[in-house]
Amino acid sequence: MSMNGEYLRVTPGELARALEDPEWVLDLAEEIRDAQEEDGDTGPAEARHFSTHQTWNLLDFLLKRSLFPVDIVYGEEPLPEADDWGYGPPRYVTADRVRLAADALTWMTYDQLIQGVDHTELAAAEIYPQLWDSPASLDWARDVFTSLTEFFRAAASDGHALVIWLD
Repeated sequence: MSMNGEYLRVTPGELARALEDPEWVLDLAEEIRDAQEEDGDTGPAEARHFSTHQTWNLLDFLLKRSLFPVDIVYGEEPLPEADDWGYGPPRYVTADRVRLAADALTWMTYDQLIQGVDHTELAAAEIYPQLWDSPASLDWARDVFTSLTEFFRAAASDGHALVIWLD
């Protein structure tokens, strides 16, 4: 079984409800994820659910290294009284912080993010999953980063907050 980074776009009203009723937002997340999987071809800008799949730990390492201003991998605030959604309880990022993250992502390229990183650093830091056997392995998250940027831009444009979790 693998660990995947998961995101759900929520309106400010939905976030307020989620803060009061975390079970409700878990049901919403499952409903939206199932509907998107059924539809099949939802791009990141149109999606309400997005997954970074197994790249979450690499992205976290790279973003922290670049002093990124928002924690977009784990979220910034815990969802009060939420149960474990897979690998811990979910966290969230407010709409204002999503906008800040989207702005920062707009000006960042993946090449800038990996500049100066050696694949052996990833192995030494035990970045999940352990597949850092060559310099080319750094390209593994390139497409996911591009899609994540589109997802954040769309969320910011719509004034959405994000609920984030690992499962």
